[in-house]
Amino acid sequence: MQDIPEDIVSKAAEGDLASFEALYRSTCGFVYNVAYRVLNNRQEAEEVTQEVFVNIHRNLKEFRFQSSVKTWIYRIAVNSALNRAKKLGRERDKRDEYKEDAVVAPDGAGGIPGNAIDKELVSGLLQSLNPDQRSCIVLRNIEGLSYQEIADTLQISINTVRTRLKRGRERLLEMGKELVAHEL
Repeated sequence: MQDIPEDIVSKAAEGDLASFEALYRSTCGFVYNVAYRVLNNRQEAEEVTQEVFVNIHRNLKEFRFQSSVKTWIYRIAVNSALNRAKKLGRERDKRDEYKEDAVVAPDGAGGIPGNAIDKELVSGLLQSLNPDQRSCIVLRNIEGLSYQEIADTLQISINTVRTRLKRGRERLLEMGKELVAHEL
């Protein structure tokens, strides 16, 4: 996502619809991708994306350029996705769902291309993480943010980012070993 010029943000905050549309068009893909990576559900990601832009529209007048607009939007997107993930987690037990859905038949006769299996595997492994670890992994390894950008986005210390990444990676390795052992 590219930085958004201050004049577009200022005009959008004043109610200029064309400027808000420009802001939306330059950030909507990123917001959706972050939401999808955290939630692993297209419909929920679409809902979160809509919620994020409603929040941006309501709160744009309060934005004071103390951080970049990009960081501010990251923060809103990640927090909204995490809140939705936590809500969904309270409604059903994600770990049980993962164990039922993540079993892949090793016979190879299913006709599923290798890329589809990889995407399913990655999605399943990401879902095995708690939402805090998942958001750090997504922002670092999929979106390519630096540790400092992640800390700024999530409003946590850089040491907390490191800890969540370390624990998330350890969990992913553990789950990968379990899958390999299961296939043998």
